[in-house]
Amino acid sequence: MKPPRFYSSRLLLLVLAWCPVTVFSADYLVYFGTRDSGPGRGFSLAHFDSVTGALSQPAVIEPAVGPAFFMIHPDGKHLYTVNTLGLNVPGDGKVSAYSIDTKTGHLTLINSQPSGGPNPAQVNFDRTGHFLFVANYNGGNVAVFPILPDGSLGARTAFDQHTGKSVTPDRTPQAYAHSMFADPTNHFVLNPDLGLDRIYVYKFDEKTGTLTPNDPAYFTDRPGSGPRHLAFSPDGKFVYAAHEIANVVGVYRWDSTKGTLTELQSISTLPADFKGKSTAAEIQVHPSGKFLYISNRGQDGMTAFSVDPATGLLTYLQSIPTQGKTPRNFTLDPTGHWLLASNQESNSAIMYSVDQATGKLTQVGPLATLPAPPFCERFVPVPVTSADGK
Repeated sequence: MKPPRFYSSRLLLLVLAWCPVTVFSADYLVYFGTRDSGPGRGFSLAHFDSVTGALSQPAVIEPAVGPAFFMIHPDGKHLYTVNTLGLNVPGDGKVSAYSIDTKTGHLTLINSQPSGGPNPAQVNFDRTGHFLFVANYNGGNVAVFPILPDGSLGARTAFDQHTGKSVTPDRTPQAYAHSMFADPTNHFVLNPDLGLDRIYVYKFDEKTGTLTPNDPAYFTDRPGSGPRHLAFSPDGKFVYAAHEIANVVGVYRWDSTKGTLTELQSISTLPADFKGKSTAAEIQVHPSGKFLYISNRGQDGMTAFSVDPATGLLTYLQSIPTQGKTPRNFTLDPTGHWLLASNQESNSAIMYSVDQATGKLTQVGPLATLPAPPFCERFVPVPVTSADGK
């Protein structure tokens, strides 16, 4: 079965003309995921008021095994997650598809597929929303699955195994594929491998879902740096990499014709006066393209940078505590006015407002308590449909 195709612009206008108008309220659903299995594990749900910044107390709504990292489909009606039992638990992981009831927040499992290796770390979409990428961390490989018209995951369309090791035997004894990101053209997919200090570049066929190694097949990053996650600038000219081990952001010029990276800058994710141990985690660019954010586990804070849109270069702005231990992932709401981070070892989440002029963060409200260690969080706007179209 072929993946779904988008409506033509003319057909879409006709659909909008005859169907009720859907707008979005100030209310957001907020989902949290966790690792492993057991009491409190699975998906938790809270509500967020995008006017006041108030976050309700999260509660478990859907038991699941290790939904440590998940993404909301662009249609807002489906959720796709890894299922992992953790770093040291043998056995293959899975990827799973859920439908979302945006009125109640309830999740319904559609189906699951073997991810292709143990401890899948991240899922992501191609730019059409027709395919799901997965990076299997302990497996040291990557895979692609089609998203079928009913939202389910089809049979795997691509797979690639990495081999080798890097210069830090205690941290990088093998390949550790960490994440997958389609470039804005959707012609290439980038894959940071923390264990090999490489950023792999694949040519991507958006019709068949296949991956082909680019030439060159990867960018060789700084030895021992541990590239983890990436973010593209909104204009697609620059790539930013969170280097977990080195605690730096790498800035690169992206050639979308050749599929190549050129390093421009390497800047610390930590405040100058920090002396302890820390590892960088998530990285995101603000929708405006003017700011960049990264989380630090150990230093236990969020770091903000300003972005020069002409050169792509970063300037340190601020480091603000997350009021807990081990902030892993975070997310910006769709408007870019709010940033939500969670503390893995404190079972808590914190909300910040984002100053649209300066990019600086300010804590809003008290910490929310989670029923299990949080690994990921995502916003879903709640639609409000007018029956008369007004």
